[in-house]
This record gives sequence, structure tokens and C-alpha cells, in this order.
Amino acid sequence: MKPDFKKMDLIPAIVQDFYTKEVLMLAYVNEESYKYMIEKRETYFYSRSRKKIWHKGETSGHFQKIKSITLDCDCDTLLIQVEQLGSACHTNNYSCFFNKVSEYENDIDNFIIEKVFNMINDRKNNPKEGSYTNYLLDQGIDKICKKVGEEAAETIIAAKNSNKDDLIGEISDLVYHVLVLMFEKNINVREIKNKLAQRHKIEGNKKIEHQKGEY
Repeated sequence: MKPDFKKMDLIPAIVQDFYTKEVLMLAYVNEESYKYMIEKRETYFYSRSRKKIWHKGETSGHFQKIKSITLDCDCDTLLIQVEQLGSACHTNNYSCFFNKVSEYENDIDNFIIEKVFNMINDRKNNPKEGSYTNYLLDQGIDKICKKVGEEAAETIIAAKNSNKDDLIGEISDLVYHVLVLMFEKNINVREIKNKLAQRHKIEGNKKIEHQKGEY
């Protein structure tokens, strides 16, 4: 099955982060750019203003590695799930959808871990003056490991005290520094989630018997 380009020359494409499910951008695809995407497994769109095909990330380095392409019921809209390298928006925001109009609920962001990790990746590709993340990455693995150790010790000390807010803050700092360590060692959040899933195996609603290496 493929888009119905006989119905319309340009098909709207919703681009979504494969890991966080955050909507990153809306673009348009013609038959030629669609063929490029299938062949290259990266996003190619048709620019309505420039009247030509463009390869996302060609000038910025913020490529989109395609994980899946899904058609809607009428075969005239695409949902493209991608691994986003850097920022999706030309403004250097991660998503093009950052101008909040209204908010009806103030839910916790369930993908904040992935977003912090993506921010670390973006700092590597697009250094920002005064960025603490860039400072850590520039200093290298020894400095990063030292900070992880310091934050782990501070977490332990906070746990021995009675201030819950202090402990939450220290755990948050520890998680951030561990994410920097993961990035430095080329480990992504998905790999950690996969390992946690392996060690906490569930069959239906029933846990499998404990084995060595499992939780």
C-alpha cells in the first residue's frame, strides 16, 4: 500500500518522535520525495515555497532516521516515526510545536527522560555558550564519572536526612549526570528500557519465576 498521489500531488506528513511519541513537525511529500524516503530511510519533503524537494537535515545536520511509515484510512496522510538527530525545528526547538495556545491539564511529562537525553545530543551537535552539558562533554569521561560519583554520594546523604524535596533534587541531578554518561558511552534510553524489560519479565499479568540476572 502506498499514498494515493492520483488524488493529490502533495500528501501531508506528520513527523513523530519514535521514542517519545512527541509530534515534531508537519511537512508535505510528493511522489518523488516519497520514493527517496523509502530508498534512503531518511525524511525527504517537498517545499511549497521553494518548489523543490529537500532532504531534512541536509544543511543543519539534524537528520531524521525513519523507523516507520503509516498511512491513514484514505491513503492521503502519512505518519512518519523517526529517530530525531538534533532539533526538528529550524528555530532550534526540538519540535516545531512549541507556541502553547492553551493548556487544560498540567500533566507530568512522561517522556522527560528522553527529552533530556535528546537535549544532551543537541548540545553535542550544536554547542551553546555557557552550557553545563557542553562543559561536561568537553571535559570527557573522567569528569563525567567524577560527577556521577559525587551526585550518587549526595543522593545517599540526602536519603539519610528527612527532607524529601532535597532527596528528589539529588536524585534528579544523579539521573541527569547518568544520562550524560550514557550519551558519552553511546548508550541510549531505549537500550536501558530494553534491559529493564528483560530483567523484569512479565507474562500476561504474571511474573516469570526469578532467574539469575532478572529482578
